[in-house]
Amino acid sequence: MNKSIKIYIAILVLILVAIIYIDAHKPKPIDWTPTYAINDKIPLGMFVFDQEIKSVLKDQKIEKIKTSPYEFFINKLEYDDDNGDESYNIKGTFLNIADISTIDKESVKEILYFVSSGNNAFISAENLPEFLLDTLKIKTKVEQKYNDTIYNWVANKNLDTQKYKFIEGVGNQYFSEIDTLKTTVLGYQSGDSTRVNFIRIKYNDGNIYLHTQPVAFTNFHLLKDNHYQYAEKILSYIPKGDIFWYIKNQDSNEISGSPLSYIFSQSALKWAWLMFIFGMIFFMIFNAKRKQRIVPIINPLPNTTIEFTKTIGNLYYQEGDHDNIINKKIIYFLEKIRNQYLIETNKLDDEFIKKLHQKSGRNLVDIQKVVFLINTHKRSPHNSVEEDLIQINNAIEKIVS
Repeated sequence: MNKSIKIYIAILVLILVAIIYIDAHKPKPIDWTPTYAINDKIPLGMFVFDQEIKSVLKDQKIEKIKTSPYEFFINKLEYDDDNGDESYNIKGTFLNIADISTIDKESVKEILYFVSSGNNAFISAENLPEFLLDTLKIKTKVEQKYNDTIYNWVANKNLDTQKYKFIEGVGNQYFSEIDTLKTTVLGYQSGDSTRVNFIRIKYNDGNIYLHTQPVAFTNFHLLKDNHYQYAEKILSYIPKGDIFWYIKNQDSNEISGSPLSYIFSQSALKWAWLMFIFGMIFFMIFNAKRKQRIVPIINPLPNTTIEFTKTIGNLYYQEGDHDNIINKKIIYFLEKIRNQYLIETNKLDDEFIKKLHQKSGRNLVDIQKVVFLINTHKRSPHNSVEEDLIQINNAIEKIVS
């Protein structure tokens, strides 16, 4: 492994160890996320409520609903063959406590049908289902001036009208319009003014309870001072009977389906994972570089021998020194014969002609002609003319081309 890569890895490891050490020794910040999850022990989770609900709603069977209310109640319907009517094979109260109620339209219709059959529904949420409010002719508003301190109390003096001061996680939602013929006010809240936050609506043979301060049922307020008393008073309005508690999307065991969910829920593990990912990217970027610098392409030096020879030849030709050019051609020819065919060129006789013919495979007549011209030139080297140069050059070219 490259030495520089080892240094990078060592630096990343040291940074990672330092981050984990610092994170492990610093105070863990409080998570105020309003999850309302029944397994969450953070302030605005509902772990305590889940543990204590049986002691608050004593002698009442509690069934948790993890599907939509529509799916749950539609499977509880039975058809009477005698009179053709449908009826539920269960009786009791539908319960839903959440920051934002996510009950869909079809489920609201099924809940209303369940209530109209002589049952009840209790929903505590800052944001209640719009279709439910429209059906019941109820409107809600948010206090124009935001109050971070809300006092809550119940209307029934028999339950004690003590006001409970809520600060952490409170909402400013309240009921602004209600159907007074069918609605009973059960509780209030006050910031700058008194507002209705808890009502009961008569719906056919049943009742619907709506409450806008679900924070009363979270871990923080159930454990703070005497706030649990307010939650008990609100729940005391639920009639005795079976409870069907809707907790879909509030069961954190189901929500956390991703293998990475726990890692990202823990700050130290989250940083370790991110450092690992970025470290791997960093490593790959550097390791992807060539380990040897690119060798530049060097063009070979041009062979100027031919150009030089042509230049010299042209000079001789222009001077009319045909003998000199012929001598150079003969020297070049004989040198090539010696190097290429390994034949002695001291004597250009019949033996030379025979060997060159055998080794080169050239035409015998052409070889005899070039030998004749060379020997002729050697006997009279100073009487050559341009025609002699052309003739001997063409003869040589036939042998060595």
